[in-house]
Amino acid sequence: MAGLPSLETKRLVLRPPVPEDADALAPMYADPEVMRYVGDGNALTREDTERSLRRMLQAWESDGFGLFTTVRKEDEAVTGRVGLIVWNPQTWEVTKAAAVEPTELEVGYTLGRDFWGQGYATEAAAAARDFALDRLGAERLIALIIHGNEASVNVARKLGLEYERDIVLGSREARLFALDAA
Repeated sequence: MAGLPSLETKRLVLRPPVPEDADALAPMYADPEVMRYVGDGNALTREDTERSLRRMLQAWESDGFGLFTTVRKEDEAVTGRVGLIVWNPQTWEVTKAAAVEPTELEVGYTLGRDFWGQGYATEAAAAARDFALDRLGAERLIALIIHGNEASVNVARKLGLEYERDIVLGSREARLFALDAA
């Protein structure tokens, strides 16, 4: 996916995903503790991981941005996936940036358990936030956080997002945090 943006932080590279990322992401997606607050809360099989990765690649193809694969510079370990997700706020289903209906742009972040508690989520999500604001011209960003996920709430607050309201995301209760940059 030549020509697509990569981002760098002090410790991480955020790059567009490639199909081979399934090898590194599959253990993260298979970990019930990591997946507890993602999607429907269930761990994913290798096949599910590949399907998720295909959706990530499709978002990049259609929108020119999406969820980045995050890679630690010191050892090239894939730490997870962090980036931008476009939502239809009427249905809370993922959509395309060029959708006719209204959209919300989320800064999303999921890291493998080995990388928790080291500031990587905040570092990577801040890079994605800045990319959305500075390069995409976003005027509003959100984070959708399943109730109980206090670690993600802490990241959202560090990014400058504030609690706005509760929503239903699929079959789960979630909190919507927002940053209005306009």
